[in-house]
Amino acid sequence: MVKFSKELEAQLIPEWKDAFVNYWQLKKHVKKIKLSRKPKHLPNTATNYDFGCSIFDPVRALARKLAGDTAHGEAREIIQVKSRVATGDGEEEDEVYETELDQLFSEEHEVKVFFEMLDEELNKVNHFYKSKETEFLERGGILNKQLQILLDLKRLVADRRRKNFGGQNGGGSGLLSRSGSSLGRNSDSSGLNRVNQYSVACSSLNMVAFTKILKKFDKVTNQQASASYLKVVKRSHFISSDKVVRNMDEVESLFTQHFANSDRKKAMKFLRPQQQKDSHMVTFFVGLFTGTFVTLFSVYAILVHLSGMYSAGTEATYIETVYPIFSMFALVSLHLFMYGCNLLMWKKTRINYNFIFEFLPSTALKYRDAFLICTSLMTAVVGAMVVHLILLAAGFSPQQVDIIPGILLLSCVLLLICPLNIFYRPTRFCFIRVIRNIVCSPFYKVLMVDFFMADQLTSQIPLLRHMESAACYFLAGSFKTHRYETCKSGKMYRELAYVISFAPYYWRAMQCARRWFDENNVEQLANLGKYVSAMVAAGARLTYARQPTQAWMLVVLVTSVVATLYQLYWDFVKDWGLLNAKSKNPWLRDDLLLKNRSIYYASIGLNCVLRVAWVEAVMKYNPGVLESRLIAFLLASLEVIRRGHWNYYRLENEHLNNVGKYRAVKTVPLPFSGMDSDG
Repeated sequence: MVKFSKELEAQLIPEWKDAFVNYWQLKKHVKKIKLSRKPKHLPNTATNYDFGCSIFDPVRALARKLAGDTAHGEAREIIQVKSRVATGDGEEEDEVYETELDQLFSEEHEVKVFFEMLDEELNKVNHFYKSKETEFLERGGILNKQLQILLDLKRLVADRRRKNFGGQNGGGSGLLSRSGSSLGRNSDSSGLNRVNQYSVACSSLNMVAFTKILKKFDKVTNQQASASYLKVVKRSHFISSDKVVRNMDEVESLFTQHFANSDRKKAMKFLRPQQQKDSHMVTFFVGLFTGTFVTLFSVYAILVHLSGMYSAGTEATYIETVYPIFSMFALVSLHLFMYGCNLLMWKKTRINYNFIFEFLPSTALKYRDAFLICTSLMTAVVGAMVVHLILLAAGFSPQQVDIIPGILLLSCVLLLICPLNIFYRPTRFCFIRVIRNIVCSPFYKVLMVDFFMADQLTSQIPLLRHMESAACYFLAGSFKTHRYETCKSGKMYRELAYVISFAPYYWRAMQCARRWFDENNVEQLANLGKYVSAMVAAGARLTYARQPTQAWMLVVLVTSVVATLYQLYWDFVKDWGLLNAKSKNPWLRDDLLLKNRSIYYASIGLNCVLRVAWVEAVMKYNPGVLESRLIAFLLASLEVIRRGHWNYYRLENEHLNNVGKYRAVKTVPLPFSGMDSDG
């Protein structure tokens, strides 16, 4: 049987956790009362002697029980919960509850503190419920007014159509369609479902919490104070008020009638979407593809050794033709694996990533899904590598065999844009939409998911360079002549290296500029400066790779050190919310989701180490083709791992900011201006 404390933790809304009854703190205090009331050892006296069993023992036991019942009956009046009206912030009046103890209890300090805490929790729950109730009732009223305006407009359009016998009325219909869509979005899961969750959690979780903790108190003190207190709890506003539920029912009825053709089942699918259930088949295929990938990779390693593909004569040709394509897929798979780990950790620590990214719970990717995509992709990639190597060893010409990586790349692109509802279409289309928003920065309003994805791209510059190599190799026809050096010797190819290295930082800088314009937040300009410094450092390292002079080495050192310090400061202070000298957790922050503080200190150190991987660029040594490619791939993989590690703490900080401000509901702007509560 699951303990109530775990059930409460699992069911409450994370962003509103502080507004629920602090059951854990009250439970700790009941334990303090128990310790304070432990009977002290008394010296043996004649009255304490135990003379063994007696035939009168059952009679004595019955007498003790009757005496206890009498005591319990009297204990029902040992507390009195009184209410008074208090004015909060000079605006609204709140009903505040205070408990007065009988002399029997008032002499015990721990008991007095317990009821003070209980009153505080009851008043807190009531106050928060009233504030949210008022907020959503106002929103519901505005929504109803806008709906009435929409219905009036629809009647006007219908009348004009009848008068004009099918005249041109497309503009009005389009306006009504867009307005209706906006109203529909306002009444979906973002608002009503959240309100419903909290309402149910207040008709159930908070009430159960009060009941459970008072029963524990009764048991420890051998009294029955719970009955009197629970009567007051049941009369309190968060239990007795049904305004939110009635308002929700009204909006649901209107939506069903006007936007779902009176089909309630269809309306409820839209208004209260259910999360997808975890499938054991996904777990099965993750294990299957993982085993297949490991087996194929082992086969590939054996074939490489037997065929001598990395021997002196064929090493450069094989590496330069195979490496860009397959390492590109490997980096994508590694990033997907790290994202799957992020999803798993966010779920375990109850970080509401679906709300932060504005994903629909019914179609959002889960960690098992991310692992499935990762393992299936790597199985396909290593399988293609094995086939490619077998055909080369069998005597097929490189011109014939090198089409295999091209087929693999084309297949993945076609699958990404496939319009059929297969292989996570909502996720694929969401990814394409976000990439469009990033590339077209600053012409789109920047959402959390947009700049989060843009940050991922800043860690995948090697992948973008491999895409450049692959495009040149296949589109320019180099694979037909098997001359991989054709692309590298071209001036345009070399200049594009700067563009590709700058692009992710430029997009991210433009997002900062757009957010500064929209939000008038000067901090976004400081963030823009971070990405500009990263662009300068990246350009200096590219130039130094082509002109390895002492002057350029000095430029690389200066620009890279400045950019790294800038990035580290922003990572720890702005993105992670750490390095707070006044925090109760030294140099961290007050609220931590991970219980072990040493993990945060280790993460700070790890992020510092991985941020200075650029030092390899200024170290002068001449490895072979294979060694240089392996080092480049290792550094690129470390940056992807660093980004996945960074992702967890970035969203943890965002989640805690939402919790601190009770942000658990996003409202969509209503179509008719002048009536929105947000202005």
